[in-house]
Amino acid sequence: QAHVVESGGGSVQAGGSLRLSCKAPRTILSVFTSNTIGWYRQAPGKERELVASIIGGGSIKYADSVKGRFIISSENTKRTVYLQMNNLKPEDTGVYYCNHQTLNGNDYWGQGTQVTVSS
Repeated sequence: QAHVVESGGGSVQAGGSLRLSCKAPRTILSVFTSNTIGWYRQAPGKERELVASIIGGGSIKYADSVKGRFIISSENTKRTVYLQMNNLKPEDTGVYYCNHQTLNGNDYWGQGTQVTVSS
């Protein structure tokens, strides 16, 4: 079983919404809440970039390009982090990856989920 599993991608028109989920089924609660959990995306021909992150269950950061449109949240009892994406734009298209960084230096990536926004 994978450490990190993403779901929720799809195809929408500009202005639409999607919610991505990132589940860490093998992670115990105390580790989950201490991890830095981030959503990244990679567009064709571009480098992977950080979209949003939750650090240690508290501090939240967003890329400037998604502020006011995307919301990252955590449901600890389900070991799941969500990325609610609203008012999607064609430039949001890409493969979205979830990443868990643990306090002891382990780094886990999901398999990625495709998001396609058409104009």
